[in-house]
Amino acid sequence: MLTRAVRGEDCTAERHLANPQRLCDTSATLLRELHELPHTKREQVATLAIPDVLADYLANAEHGVHTGRFDAQFCGLSQDDARRIIAERPETLHSDALIHGDYCLPNIMLDDWRLAGFIDLDHAGFSDRHVDIFWGIWTLQFNLHTDAYRDRFLDAYGRDRVDQDKLELIGAIESFG
Repeated sequence: MLTRAVRGEDCTAERHLANPQRLCDTSATLLRELHELPHTKREQVATLAIPDVLADYLANAEHGVHTGRFDAQFCGLSQDDARRIIAERPETLHSDALIHGDYCLPNIMLDDWRLAGFIDLDHAGFSDRHVDIFWGIWTLQFNLHTDAYRDRFLDAYGRDRVDQDKLELIGAIESFG
């Protein structure tokens, strides 16, 4: 529930899209800070009733697999290959971060390039950080119409915290989601 207006503009505003390098670095850095909150603000986060959303995330993908819902744009794989990846790797995902759950440029509000707030937090909670990392990369590609910022995003986020196999798994899951 929105309790007050968030100042600033979302990251699809022309002023942000016109500076894609800064937009990429800012969105990656803000995401890393969000994911680290349970470690950097342990006491404050511990007092909140934040749900673990990983099981629901996986259940939604399972439902998509059983109903035949599939969109290859998220993984670039065949339906059979995506299904195989999901079957082989679901136990590799862990609730290791506080995630946004729908991390995309329209949901990041900036005021003079500083975080003003996140919106659309329906899927927020504890889950695997790679869900948000996947969407952080995807939203840059979608909104900037190029995949040229993928590596830059991963560098700005911190490659030490990214597992490429998990990103592939998230893509497969999202293709059924």
